[in-house]
Amino acid sequence: MSITSKLAFASVLFASLSFGQQPDRVKLTRAFAGLVTDRPIAVVIPDDGSQRQFLALQRGKILILPKEDTSAEAKTFLDFSTREMEAKDGLFEEGINGLAFHPKFRENGLFYLSYTQQKPKRKVISELKVSGSDPDKADMASERVLLEMPLVNWNHHGGNIVFGQDGFLYVGTGDNSKRNDELRMANNNASLNGKILRIDVNSREFRHAYGIPADNPYANGVNAQPQIYASGIRNPWGLSFDEKGRLWCADVGQDLWEEINWIQNGGNYGWSFREGARQFPLRTDAAPEGVKFIDPIFEYNHGEGLSITGGFVYRGARFPERKGAYIYGDFVIGKIWALKVSDEGKVLSNELLYTSPQTPPSDPKKKPAVLIKPTAFCEDAQGEILVLDWNGTVQRVVN
Repeated sequence: MSITSKLAFASVLFASLSFGQQPDRVKLTRAFAGLVTDRPIAVVIPDDGSQRQFLALQRGKILILPKEDTSAEAKTFLDFSTREMEAKDGLFEEGINGLAFHPKFRENGLFYLSYTQQKPKRKVISELKVSGSDPDKADMASERVLLEMPLVNWNHHGGNIVFGQDGFLYVGTGDNSKRNDELRMANNNASLNGKILRIDVNSREFRHAYGIPADNPYANGVNAQPQIYASGIRNPWGLSFDEKGRLWCADVGQDLWEEINWIQNGGNYGWSFREGARQFPLRTDAAPEGVKFIDPIFEYNHGEGLSITGGFVYRGARFPERKGAYIYGDFVIGKIWALKVSDEGKVLSNELLYTSPQTPPSDPKKKPAVLIKPTAFCEDAQGEILVLDWNGTVQRVVN
């Protein structure tokens, strides 16, 4: 299909998605409107009793949000904006992609970043420490690089990082291919791309940088990279643990299917032999012998949306009827859903909460402008839902 044909198809698809739209069940209201929040990617709250909300911005800054939404003042915790994090053309997946605080941040002041650098193009996972003289400032000189991964494309490098209940750091990595997994990395265990990685930041056993958990599936490093926890991932855009210890991963699809997975130790989620729970037609070679692919717990097709954005399992008080639901959405269409799943992985409901307003394009070959393009769904200090918007806003979900 030519580029012109794809644009025309996208325009028709947008029109079909907007037709017969269901009324919204929730409303969004802008928070922190007085702040510059360009390309927000995460709000993270350390377990230190301070209730501080740290907002990571993709182009290099981390802000500490004010307690009041109406305040126009935020403290700058970290500023990497002078680093060469993006290619000159500013392609959209590069920069800071992940922030996580050490489970013992209160005692040790350690936190972790996932970001990209250029010349050479690479993904960096690094450890930093809070300033000894100011708890609202990072000690920029404390950075210790744990892991670097070569990149050859600006897209599909994932970047989400999160600590599990086991105290280990989980890292989502994309297949680093523009399309079709043409580099064949997602199911190649000699590569860290297209994987969920797990490392022990409290150890220095591996390369004097971190440790390898003993129960990682390839911990001995024989015929596979020892950091690998799960494989067959395309582009993880949202990792989160629920209170039961399950790791939720929203994996962005390509041609037809967007998927949500529960990540298991040693699990293989199929890309690019499969997209969602179905064979990927452009992959005609045989899958690795003896490998059993794990189906998503939920998927939606491109009649519903075009690029999944993952979130978290809701546990707040504002919407008691949605407690235990996984809040997620679609970046391109601007939809938000609440998914309920049983402990056995059976889908109980998938409630459409919101669809962003759209402005029709003046050029029929272009896509409509979408008011809210969610890059992440995060908990605020009260456990309520924040929607981070690619257009540069932070939104609250309200009744």
